[in-house]
Amino acid sequence: MTNMAEDLKASLVKDAAPSPSGAPSAEDRRRTDRQRSPREQKKRTANIVIYGVLVVLVVALMVPFIWMLSSSLKENNQVLTVPIQWIPQEFVWSNYTDIWTRIPMMGYLQNSLYLAVIITCLQVLTGSLAAYGFSKVRFPGRDVLFLAYIGTIAVPWQAYMVPQYIMMQNLGLTNSFNALILLQAFGAFGVFLMRQYYMTIPDELCEAARIDGLSEYGIWARVILPLSKPALASLALLTFVNTWNDYMGPFIYLTSNRLWTVQLGLRSFVGQFDAEYAMIMTGSVISVIPILIIFLIGQRYFIQGIATSGMKG
Repeated sequence: MTNMAEDLKASLVKDAAPSPSGAPSAEDRRRTDRQRSPREQKKRTANIVIYGVLVVLVVALMVPFIWMLSSSLKENNQVLTVPIQWIPQEFVWSNYTDIWTRIPMMGYLQNSLYLAVIITCLQVLTGSLAAYGFSKVRFPGRDVLFLAYIGTIAVPWQAYMVPQYIMMQNLGLTNSFNALILLQAFGAFGVFLMRQYYMTIPDELCEAARIDGLSEYGIWARVILPLSKPALASLALLTFVNTWNDYMGPFIYLTSNRLWTVQLGLRSFVGQFDAEYAMIMTGSVISVIPILIIFLIGQRYFIQGIATSGMKG
């Protein structure tokens, strides 16, 4: 009995004593595990809460789209029912075939695509050129001019909407795509976005290119642009989406039905006393598909460009 007590005591002393090699003893390891466990538990709980909040936000953002998709497969009298019928009693797939004959949907899509592509290309071109001048070229009053230009973002479009229309009317550009292209080919936001990204590119690259004899346009085209794919993709995607979804611009300047965009075309289903909500939702779903495809293609560059554009100011 005495030998068993002595052996147990010796074992406890051995566990408590530090090891010759300096490694933590068993008791130290148990103490560390007990201290680490509450921290890990709190971290795990925090992660669960964060992911839960994100899931709730994603579901909340998806609810309008799910309702739009569900409504596009219903009859008109079933769209605005209370409570909402998320799953139609009968799927009306014919809505997706009838809309092409009810209105010139293909023409509207072509007009929207034409405007979106042209305006996107021009904004990327002008925005990247101006941003290069504001970030890599030194000239008197550069920063003041940049701040004044960026300050125009704060001016609401409604403040200069009427003067713009009068100018376009005097130039004879109303009821044509040229008015929208000319007005939207330049954007202060695009210049700001590209400049913030260009500021992350070392100036030494531009100085080395100047020593090698490249002009400023050559530096922009051969040095800066190849390094700016994420920012260019971000600007292109944002401009494309804004132009595609624009309603007021085409509504003001385009009066001919053959020039209408898809956003104006969906107005055809709104009558004086009633509206065909099912057809409106069907057209809305169709109009979302090009934007979804563009975003999926450029998603990686878009996220990278947005994440890095604000790293240096």
